[in-house]
Amino acid sequence: MDLEIGGKRALVLGASRGLGMEIAKSLAKEGVIVFAAARSQDKITAWSQGMENVHALQLDLGKLDDVDRVVDGLLADGGVDIIVNNSGGPPPGTAEKADRASWLAHFEAMAANLFHLNTRLLPVMKEQGWGRIISITSSGVEQPIPNLALSNGIRAAVVGWSKTLANEVAADGITVNVVMPGRIHTQRVDELDAAAAKRTESDVAEVAAKSRATIPAGRYGKPEEFADVVTFLASVRAGYVTGSRIRIDGGSIKSI
Repeated sequence: MDLEIGGKRALVLGASRGLGMEIAKSLAKEGVIVFAAARSQDKITAWSQGMENVHALQLDLGKLDDVDRVVDGLLADGGVDIIVNNSGGPPPGTAEKADRASWLAHFEAMAANLFHLNTRLLPVMKEQGWGRIISITSSGVEQPIPNLALSNGIRAAVVGWSKTLANEVAADGITVNVVMPGRIHTQRVDELDAAAAKRTESDVAEVAAKSRATIPAGRYGKPEEFADVVTFLASVRAGYVTGSRIRIDGGSIKSI
């Protein structure tokens, strides 16, 4: 299937590793010009060697000046057609123990600055009558994950923003969707399993086995399986999909 996005320009956030990296690779394989951004620009440069249509950018979403610097550069070069909003996850912890400073700091990096970035890049999409905005959240926005209070709460705000924006810009040819990963086997999932093992004084392999046992598919997802769904949503073929939440979780969320 020709996704018809060769030559389009995409900004992929959090692209130094994990889901962001795989999404950037998947888009690049379709001929998209990818601006891959993360705090660790060197890591992007390392994995993108030989990929002429991938450009590494240094960006710390927690710093507004960084966000504006990157956006200024993209706008001076014509803007982008596709935005993949992907932020790093906050540390695990309970809602009871999460303090105000933690909420504010992580909300700024995972929501407020992200909204600002999209707002600044949106006018170019509206002018050209085409655009794709895809936000990576978590299955926790639909079925809260224990001990991930900051993530559950802040990512839910991204869902509300996405649905609101989708309704506002649909007539401009711009789609806005949310993709919810379940247990996709990335470094982040390994870190969460390790944290759970430490908290429960268990073996990491035992924690991972118990986690896989709760997934109907019986395994963790592959990062490339996730990335290919995102790439389809970024395509011309997905032009009638907007305002949606798409699960990629092997069936782990229990609700319909």
